[in-house]
Amino acid sequence: MSQSLSRILVHIIFSTKDRFPFLTDNDLRKRMHAYLAGAFCELESPAIEVGGVEDHVHILCLLSRNDPVSEVIKKTKANSSSWAKSQGGRCQKFSWQSGYGAFSINQSQIDSVQKYIRIQVEHHRKRTFQEEYLEILRQYRVEYDESYLWK
Repeated sequence: MSQSLSRILVHIIFSTKDRFPFLTDNDLRKRMHAYLAGAFCELESPAIEVGGVEDHVHILCLLSRNDPVSEVIKKTKANSSSWAKSQGGRCQKFSWQSGYGAFSINQSQIDSVQKYIRIQVEHHRKRTFQEEYLEILRQYRVEYDESYLWK
């Protein structure tokens, strides 16, 4: 086969450092989500949906054929952190948590994952980030040591 083809859908989740609520301002949050979408696109991992709340984000994207997910996330977090710091105010201390979650999804799950990402504000009126993340880890059968999850 002479052509390399792929379509790997990934649901990515990462948090602000110490889950500090940097993104409480709706306008700033929307601009961060837009920035993240652009950053993923530049890294050949176009975002299908970006959303979240004041202390974490969810991204549904197509994974690049050329870069591993760890590199795409590392570059995106570094670039978006620099952008946030340039916004001034309390964002001058903005930082993302070092870890992340990346979960493959099936083509048939796109609509439900998009909807899930879009309703994050409503969702987090009932559940904490920790509850949500632990449930996702259980759904994907990811083994973890909880003492390292929240650092």
